[in-house]
Amino acid sequence: MPRTALRVRRWAAIAVLGGLLAGCGTENADPGPGEPAGAAGAGARTSTKVRPIEAAPRITDAKGVTVALPKPPEKIVCLVALCDDILVELGMTPTATNSQVLAHAEFLGKEKAAKVPVVPGGFLSPEVEAILAHKPDLVIGLEDTHGKLAPALKGATTFWPVQPGSWQDSVSYLRDLAALTGRTAQGEKAEKTFRTRLAEAEKQKSDRTALIIFGSDENFGVATPETDVAAGLFPKISHYPWKSRGVDGSYSLEEILARDVDVLFVETLSFGAPDGKLSEKLAKNPLWSRIPAVKNGKVFEVDSEVWAKGRGTRSLGVVLDEATAALR
Repeated sequence: MPRTALRVRRWAAIAVLGGLLAGCGTENADPGPGEPAGAAGAGARTSTKVRPIEAAPRITDAKGVTVALPKPPEKIVCLVALCDDILVELGMTPTATNSQVLAHAEFLGKEKAAKVPVVPGGFLSPEVEAILAHKPDLVIGLEDTHGKLAPALKGATTFWPVQPGSWQDSVSYLRDLAALTGRTAQGEKAEKTFRTRLAEAEKQKSDRTALIIFGSDENFGVATPETDVAAGLFPKISHYPWKSRGVDGSYSLEEILARDVDVLFVETLSFGAPDGKLSEKLAKNPLWSRIPAVKNGKVFEVDSEVWAKGRGTRSLGVVLDEATAALR
């Protein structure tokens, strides 16, 4: 897989393998009775209970990062799709973004998304001058990718580095930004909607074996619950026997064939001009056609902007809807 493709996913693996923090402070989302924070497995039943969110000028997130603002932020620049996801859930629009998730029909749609300014430089190297030109109250980026920008932004705006490793983290970040913006009712509603979706999907858990793969060429990767927020939902809604093998480890087609995968979800990660779907490239391998999901027409190319990059409650809600429909 190209190095850029690996970079898109690698942040999650590093966060988990380096000692992913579980649990939330008093300002964060309650995982619910009997539901350990950060649990990715199928054993814990998701609670639909939502604690009230209180507006606050200062929060400490699930990773111990403190954000303090003099007033509720109105102009927010998003350097990671989780930020865009949360803002849409709260009824807000980013001042600028470098994500394409807003174009999805469940977000703003292509026409409205096209009106949101794009931060030049791409995901890996957004331009500081362009960010500051928007005079943002708050900039939200991925800690291990955009943390290097913090010194350049200091004094001009507030930078919030986020690093979601589970859906519980995503809910926690939603609650935190709802508190900072004062949009508490919207935050509670979004959390309730997501928890209800997940709880309903758990009740209808499929016994089929599912798999999510990602990449841009034949050297694909496997999304695992330990390193991928969307994949973390799958043990709750299907048989998902895939475990992390570290930052650079993955599975071969031979191993996948041996697991009798019933339903296969494919995330094509493109860099520059699209050059074809990952599933079409893998079809050149004779082993591909022998996988049960391929033989039975249960291979689904999904939107990587939502499935791989979104990571917020709206994106994960789309993942749940599409996955449960495919797993029936």
